[in-house]
Amino acid sequence: MPHVLRPLPISPADPLAILPDLELAITGRYSLLPLPAADKTKSTLMKNSQRAGEEIDADIALVVPTSGSTGTPKGAQLTAHNLISSADATYQYLGGPGHWLLAMPAHHIAGLQVLIRSMVAGVEPLAIDVSAGFNISEFTRATRELKETGERTYTSLAPMQLAKAMDTQVGIEALQSYDAILVGGAATNPQLLESAARMQINVVTTYGSSETAGGCVYDGVALPVAQVRVDEGRIYLGGPTIAHGYRNAPGHEAFAEPGWFQTSDGGVLENGVLTVTGRLDNIIDSGGLKLHPEVLENAMLKVTGVDQACVVGIPHSRLGQAIVAAYTGNASMTDILEALEEAHTPRWQLPKDLKQLAEMPVTGPGKIDRQAVVKLFSP
Repeated sequence: MPHVLRPLPISPADPLAILPDLELAITGRYSLLPLPAADKTKSTLMKNSQRAGEEIDADIALVVPTSGSTGTPKGAQLTAHNLISSADATYQYLGGPGHWLLAMPAHHIAGLQVLIRSMVAGVEPLAIDVSAGFNISEFTRATRELKETGERTYTSLAPMQLAKAMDTQVGIEALQSYDAILVGGAATNPQLLESAARMQINVVTTYGSSETAGGCVYDGVALPVAQVRVDEGRIYLGGPTIAHGYRNAPGHEAFAEPGWFQTSDGGVLENGVLTVTGRLDNIIDSGGLKLHPEVLENAMLKVTGVDQACVVGIPHSRLGQAIVAAYTGNASMTDILEALEEAHTPRWQLPKDLKQLAEMPVTGPGKIDRQAVVKLFSP
């Protein structure tokens, strides 16, 4: 018998309040639409676009909207089997169940999976309020409390949260206490990963999305239940974690092949290790030459003093698109350009304009808002 899709407002101050409802969804009683209670505009958009209050297949436990920066979000329809398969595979990779700290919004798939993994392990998670930002004092306090359990401990962070925690000694000590820290949602600065490894902070980079019930590729390797392949440069993900299509876009081409999700990302698969080269729809065509912006971003992130980087294309009368870049950090524009030239970056890839920002605009947990960056270069 079909369910009705029920809105599930999630307060950033008390995300654990949804645990009873989430348990009912996992056991097949409810079909839920997680919503950010503090953002009325986004909640209304999600309720309308995902047809909250209307019938839905009873197998669907959660409809999790994607976190695109433009347009109407698509709602990934996730079953209990999708969600639990992901949680079980995570524990297989990490070495066993443990206690979790929720340190990101619980209406996103990464936050929801922290709660679901806790339910699967039969433990109560801890949570901190991140509505006013990622507070290191609160993070370290909760980490100490978690460690007192004497069990394995885990958390999931966005790259920017990891970087902020590593800026302080107390943050570093808190990070070092975790058996594993899942980091995903956006590319992580390679310098940051190298520093974490030197400090014996066990960071596990993750790749996945709402459509795959969260990360399904850890440190470039598919989780035990997952599959990954690359066809003509595009990444495809398969296995029991793949969503049952989109709530508001039935028949979407991304799910045309049963059991597989066609991503919008390009990648290379060598000896079972996946390298993500960047989103295919972000490719910049400058004078007939095509650039994955992530290629130049990774080069910029290797420059000392660059914390974040975003490369975009803007309209250009002669080139079609001009390559420009914004960054955060204390490096000067001259430092960046000189370092790129020393790294033998092709001259056509060098940004025509650079902007140093105090803070990078974001959408979702740690995802850079590329459209907002494009607007920074608009006349």
